[in-house]
Amino acid sequence: MSGARFGFLPVFLLAAALPPIARGQEPRLVGRVPDAARTQVDAILVAARARGLPIEPLVDRALEGATKGAPPAALVAAVTRLRDELVVVRDAFGATASTAELTAGTSALRAGATARDLVRLRSLRSRRPLTVAAAVMADLVAAGVPADTAVGAVLALAPDADDADYIAFRRNVHRDIVLGASPAVALAVRIRLATETADPSSPNSSGSGGSRKRKP
Repeated sequence: MSGARFGFLPVFLLAAALPPIARGQEPRLVGRVPDAARTQVDAILVAARARGLPIEPLVDRALEGATKGAPPAALVAAVTRLRDELVVVRDAFGATASTAELTAGTSALRAGATARDLVRLRSLRSRRPLTVAAAVMADLVAAGVPADTAVGAVLALAPDADDADYIAFRRNVHRDIVLGASPAVALAVRIRLATETADPSSPNSSGSGGSRKRKP
């Protein structure tokens, strides 16, 4: 009986010898993010959590920077910038916005959308999810569409398009670009077709009377 008790002693002593993780310290950063940056990132995470912001995107950004070998100052600056963007998007999308919506919103901001654009997107889409719509803004800019044109197209579709419509719209614009159209022309053609389909007075609109859902 006593031998069994003493059998656990080395394990207990080993556990006691391990350095405890300090309060407020993010365990996923320990040993992966340089100490010179980790203390500051931990403080950002604590403050972000207190404000109701999701910390997963911030942790991911810190780990990404560490993996790429970013200097501590640059790593901290990247996490700080993302924290500030999350605040802007949360204010635009509302306190109930999901982490996916907030993350997509930060991508839209970096692509050239403004806080006012995101507020407008929230208003036009009422209580519908915003993740895909915001992501399409960023994807169109990445494909070469001017930022203001991409944002305008996403907002023009916002009242009627569902997520599948946005995905089809993005796919069609990308396909037109691959076939040789300039990004701006490809988007202009697709948004015109979508608008004509939605407008019952348009000769290209099917049927008559009532509203029509825009098709990409």
